[in-house]
Amino acid sequence: MDIVVKEKDKISVHYTGTLSDGEVFDSSVNREPLAFEVGAGQMIAGFDNAVVGMKLREKKSVTIPASEAYGEVRPEMIQKISKDQLPPDINPQVGQQLASQLPSGEQLIVTVSEISESDITIDANHALAGKDLTFEIEVISIN
Repeated sequence: MDIVVKEKDKISVHYTGTLSDGEVFDSSVNREPLAFEVGAGQMIAGFDNAVVGMKLREKKSVTIPASEAYGEVRPEMIQKISKDQLPPDINPQVGQQLASQLPSGEQLIVTVSEISESDITIDANHALAGKDLTFEIEVISIN
């Protein structure tokens, strides 16, 4: 009987993640396989669900909707701030990532999405929010 992946298994996989236009955004190929516990919340929900039932050395392709990946873009996570609120040594560029300190002491990484004369727009959404993701997955080990 073939062993198949189930909840709570510790597995390792090789994967390549692509966007709908075919652009590769991440891959474990040429690196160590990715190890995780299935269903433990270490992975995006759609990836966890995709590996359940796979056999050792099985390969498959799965497209995960944004809702099961990094979620939809949340408009409240995008805000405009005045440039004079920035430290004087920062010269923001579109696409630049900045660290922002929350009142809780937690650090939040934001991306500069727009720049005007007096303001910048920062986006705290995950870079892959709102995107459907396709993964080529190969199960390397099941423990």
